[in-house]
This record gives sequence, structure tokens and C-alpha cells, in this order.
Amino acid sequence: MCGIVGYVGKGDCVPYLVEGLQRLEYRGYDSAGVAVVKNGALRVHKAQGRVREMAAGLPKRMSGPVGIAHTRWATHGPPNDLNAHPQVDAEGRLAVVHNGILENADELRAELVADGVSLISDTDTEVLAHLIARSPEETLEERVRAALRRVVGAYGIAVCDAAAPDRLIVARNGSPVVIGIGDREMFVASDVAALVKHTQQVAYLDDGELATVTIEGFRTSTLDRRPTIKEPHAIAVAEQDYARGGFAHYLRKEIADQPQSVAGTLRGRLDHRFATARLDGLNMTPRELRAFRRVKILGCGSAYYAGIGGAQMIESFARLPADAEPASEFRYRDPIIDPETLYVATSQSGETADTLAAVHEIQAKGGRVIGLVNVVGSSIARGAEGGIYLHAGPEVSVASTKAVTSTLVGFALLALLLGRVRDAGPAAGERLIAALEKLPAQIDDILAREDAIAELAGRIAGSQTAFFIGRVRGHMVALEGAQKLKELSYVHAEAYPTPELKHGPLALITPDVPTVAIVPSDHLLDKNRSSLQQVKARGGPLVVVGHEHPGEGLADELLLVPRSEPELDPILLGIPLQLLAYHAALHLGRNVDQPRNLAKSVTVE
Repeated sequence: MCGIVGYVGKGDCVPYLVEGLQRLEYRGYDSAGVAVVKNGALRVHKAQGRVREMAAGLPKRMSGPVGIAHTRWATHGPPNDLNAHPQVDAEGRLAVVHNGILENADELRAELVADGVSLISDTDTEVLAHLIARSPEETLEERVRAALRRVVGAYGIAVCDAAAPDRLIVARNGSPVVIGIGDREMFVASDVAALVKHTQQVAYLDDGELATVTIEGFRTSTLDRRPTIKEPHAIAVAEQDYARGGFAHYLRKEIADQPQSVAGTLRGRLDHRFATARLDGLNMTPRELRAFRRVKILGCGSAYYAGIGGAQMIESFARLPADAEPASEFRYRDPIIDPETLYVATSQSGETADTLAAVHEIQAKGGRVIGLVNVVGSSIARGAEGGIYLHAGPEVSVASTKAVTSTLVGFALLALLLGRVRDAGPAAGERLIAALEKLPAQIDDILAREDAIAELAGRIAGSQTAFFIGRVRGHMVALEGAQKLKELSYVHAEAYPTPELKHGPLALITPDVPTVAIVPSDHLLDKNRSSLQQVKARGGPLVVVGHEHPGEGLADELLLVPRSEPELDPILLGIPLQLLAYHAALHLGRNVDQPRNLAKSVTVE
């Protein structure tokens, strides 16, 4: 959930480390720090707060050819200077930065204290620093290896040591580590965003791997010393892809990107000749796809909500039973893995710990799982048997917008393919293809109505709470709309299937509680009107998002979206709610790109 940066080379590492941390700020953090090795000595500077504040306090002569840096999101212990990373050993010789959680940290901490070690922070990471420093092994690599054999949990780490001033040791288990390859300089990061300015060649560590990184290159091995071979990969994004492009916030840029990001998801994947989708990355033949009897979609947060929409698309178009489940719950209920079920793991980052753990559970029990992810080379993308890259471009803001939309488009493509290899005829395929091709222009049309949405958002921002309701396809939109309002504006919001209002929540409807109702013009329009009347009868303000006016006196505010095919309704109906949440957050003065307590890539359970 944090950012790791490292450098070994000919020049001064500090400017690179600070710049790398700034590129990883989007991941969410509460403190930052740098450790540098030079002339056989280790110097550390760290502080609670933003990277720029930490950097402003750096000693002027702090420089060196080897160093590591970190942005921390608090897990063990509150945000403060002592708990910030890097963490060091008792002699101040060795420094560690760490993403993840060590589950047996309390046990190891008690053991260290019993041996007379004084720990000064609340972190699990400091425990690891002491374990490495106290190991009797001769080399830094072997000391790290010995310490990691004792820990239980998730980690991505980088270690530097004044006694080994020419190298970094990095390792991963459940939290990403990427090695950037330069010309007599090497880079380390938890995300390629920190690397794109300096190299286009990277190597990804796998779980259980450790690497020694020097100016000459790197070598990798497992924790039991078996050498491994890493093939370099080209980075799929460029430095300019991480620019704000003249927008005040990354979030607003990413909302505006959606016509292009949807076009990117569709590019090269619509096959008019056979009225189907071309998804070669699945690595499955039509015969294999036709053999599946069910689809199970797994994700967390917005990815889970998109999975609900995806399951509805697959059931509706392909007539194949499908459902979605939070990945965080999946493996802990000891699921029955069915060989005739296609499992789909979805995650923008491809690093979501719970979703990655679900992938491992499915594979351990012999199931087939594909990934639906945005980040090329991510853990889920490399671990699944095949998948669909979203090609939405980098998403920097913590709150996901264009990746959610592209995820739904990805599910539409999967539904199209599954339907065509089963019973859906060419006319049905062409109907969906034609609708998919119209999406970019239709999204543009919605974005052009931003001023009216911004005005409404000011009124929503003045509420203490809000309800979001929708039926069937609209329920997924309501869930995601409530999520966006909560995480961006901190206004409490709840989402319900529309009929469930009268089973309890209706008691909370008052003139001070707005309800945002998702009301497409489908076969449930009349039933939705009845529910809206129940809200209005209790004086509740009503915002209706749909294709037409629901009826006289039913909508206090109306947000119209263009019509599409019913399967694709959630894609367009969700766009106004992104703008609504964004402008509500602006009205309240929130940090829209980095909401409090949240991180972009959730790499711990």
C-alpha cells in the first residue's frame, strides 16, 4: 500500500529517490523517508507528512550512490517520524523499507526484547531490520535470506547496508517489486511509475524471490538459494502518460480520459466478420470456452462492483450463469472450486492482495482463472492463465474512474465472446458491437453536461447522508456511485436495491436525505416509478439518473444519459455519478486525488 524506490549507480541517488517518491504519491501514504549509503556510512532522513515536506528538510550534504526511500501508509503504529520508513538496526548501519504486513511481528518482537534489543518504533519493519542485522550469515544477501525465512506474511522489501556499500537486496512475497535496468545504474521500485523516466526495461520479482542489485546488474534466486532467470520486459507506458495534462486533478483528467480509454479497451477486439470479440489473451479455444457452465467474478471495492455488472452482462447476453463475490471473503469460506467454472479476477492494479490470494486458492484447487487488469506485468496478470488487459492507461488518482468503466467494457467483450461461442446469433453479436462502438461519443456527450452536475453536487455536499438505489443493472451503478461519494467527499452514502428501501431504510428518508435513483428506461421503469413515489411521499429529495423523465413530480433533479443496449447501461449510467462525487468533494475542499485513509494499490489484507 506504499511506495518503494531504490537506486544503485554512478551519480547521487537522492534526487532520483525523491522524484520516485513523488511519482508514487498516488498510492496513498502518511510519512516518507530516505536512506543513503556513502563512504561506509548510512544516513537516514524521514518525517511524517508529504514527500515535499520531507524533502525540504533533507540535509544539504546528504548524497551518495546507493539508497532506498519509502512512502508509508500506517499499519503497525500511528503516523509519526519514528514509525516512518526506512527502519534501521540498533547500530544504525542497515536500513529497510517494507510494503506489506508481517503477521508474526509480535512474536518476533518479544523474542528480540527478551534478547535485550530496544525497539524504538511500533512497526513490524523495524523487527525485520534487527533480524537481518543480528543474523550470523556472512553476506548481506544471506542475512536477508535468513531473516525472511523467519517471517510470516506479505512483504516487498529493499535493504541497504553501510557494510555492503555497493548493493541493494530486494525481495517479495505478495507485494510487488520491480527492477529497472539502466546503463551502469540500476533502479528499484514497487511500481513502474517511478521508473518510466529513467528506463524502459524492467524485471518483475515473483513471490519467494530475492535479488541482489549492483551497478553492473542483478541476480535473482529463491529463498532456498535456487537461481532463477528473469527476462527483461519493456514498460508499456511512457512518462507523459502520468502527466495531469492541464487538469487541476488527476481524477478530473481520468474522468475526461474515458472516451479514449474505452476506445483503447475496444481497439482491435471487435470482429465484425464473425460478430464476436477477439480476446487472444485468454489463451483458450472456442471449445474450451464453450465447456464452462458458470462464471465466477472476484474483485474488491470498485472492481467487485464492476464484477457485479459484468456477471449481469454475461448472464444476459451469453445466457451463462454468472455471479460476483468479494475476493476478500472468497478463500476464507473454503470455496468449492468447480472445474467447469471460469473464474475471473479483476483488479485495476493487478496487485490487490485479497484478489491475488483468491487466484492462488483457485489454482491450488485445480480451477481455471483469468485476469481482467489494467497494469501490464502485474502479479495477477502474470499469475493467471490468461486474461484481458484493459489498456485504459495509467490511473493515478486513488479513486478509480476510467479503470472501472474499462473493466465494464472488458466484461462486455467477454460476454460477447462467450455468447457467440454458445447460442447467441450473429445479429445479437452485431447489435452489441454497434453499441460498444458508440460508447466513446456517448461518454463525451455526458461529460459535456458537467456544469449542471457540478451545481447539483454543491447541494449533495450539504447533506449528512445520501441513499443510492437501483434495480438489477442499476444496483451495481448505485453501489459504485455511493462508493465514489463516500471516498471522495466523505459524505456518508448507502446503496440498496430499490425494492429494499421499504424493508427498513425508508425509515431514514426525510427532506434532509437525498436519494439518487438509477432509472434506465427498461422493463422495470414502471416499478421504479412506484418506488420513487414512496420516496417523494416522505419528502425525500430525488435525483434521477436515466434515459428520460420518470414522470411528473418524481424528479427534483434529472441527469440524462444517452441510450445504449440494455447490457451496456451500467457503463453510461455511472459516468454522471463520477462527476457528482468529484464536484461534491471539491465543494467540501477535499483532497480528491488522495482521499484520507485510502491507498491506490491495496497490497495487504
